[in-house]
Amino acid sequence: MTEPMNRRQFLARSAVVGVGVAVGRFVPPAWAATPARKNVGDVLRFSTRPQGWRGLFGFVTFQLHAAFLDGKRVYSIRTDASDQVFAHARGLVFVPKLALALRGEATADYYLFSGGASGQLPVVSTAPGRDDFTPAFRVHRVTWRSRPRLLQSAEAVRDAESAGQVRVEATGVVVNYPVVRWPDGQMPVDRQRTQYLGPGQLLQDPDVERREVTFKLHQCFPNHWYIVTDTSAVPMAPMMKVVASPKTAALTALGATAKILVFGNGVRGPGPMGFQPSVFDSNPGDAIWSPFWDHYTFTWKDGTRPRVLRSEAEIVAEETAGRLRGWPGTPDTKGEGFVVNCPAPVTGPPTWRA
Repeated sequence: MTEPMNRRQFLARSAVVGVGVAVGRFVPPAWAATPARKNVGDVLRFSTRPQGWRGLFGFVTFQLHAAFLDGKRVYSIRTDASDQVFAHARGLVFVPKLALALRGEATADYYLFSGGASGQLPVVSTAPGRDDFTPAFRVHRVTWRSRPRLLQSAEAVRDAESAGQVRVEATGVVVNYPVVRWPDGQMPVDRQRTQYLGPGQLLQDPDVERREVTFKLHQCFPNHWYIVTDTSAVPMAPMMKVVASPKTAALTALGATAKILVFGNGVRGPGPMGFQPSVFDSNPGDAIWSPFWDHYTFTWKDGTRPRVLRSEAEIVAEETAGRLRGWPGTPDTKGEGFVVNCPAPVTGPPTWRA
């Protein structure tokens, strides 16, 4: 039996060997009860099966969206929104829980313009690499009171508001718009394509001309496929090859998160630590769903025989019976958890079998 991994081991495994090459296989689509379907309108293409690579993950290609940040451009994908009307109009996953982010200091600003000057893009207040970064943006609607001109920074928007040139409405809408490219960087690309983490979560460099970006697509019990974009665990982000999003740490206390249950040993497979797929406590569209996941790690105790678990109830039963042990975060974080942003653009049953 594998001993529980501590934080140092987890980081080393994630950074150096990408959590190991998963074993198992993808089964024919006929095994699935229902075909996979996209949840997000901006999904251009996807597959839940490997496309000639060794890693047991598929791919998903999104439409990219540009915005201004301090006179330069950032590019993000759109996945979730707290308002049902807003989400439906843009083909996003409706996540009521995201509205709870407004109860604390957990959001950044996203300015949408009604009309405006030629070439006007939305404006954001932050990007990866900054201490205040979060992909959870509060939407502000900007309407011109005077002749429109190009505004390319949050400061310029606020100055125009102070001068009476625009009206800015802070809405109650919170969106999840993960940033994949910014003025001085981008999410890392994995060209080896053999492991869950590996060198990165992108399969290709973002194509800003075609406005497309392609991610690894991972499977999770009970019934969805997800991507990994950023984490509140700032020191771990470079080793995980994802974006650091410090402000998402506040989402847990605000009740805006859900739970991801990850296995640190047991049956080998395509999960984050090289074992079976993780288990989530809900599915996209459920009232308790959130793409911001509180990370928990579970390991089988010595002397027990691991088996594949497919639901939170099964995990709780094994933990209650004394065969499984769980930790917030990872085994060596001493009760300190962290948040991982994992939108689920595709719904469908896992295709991996032990």
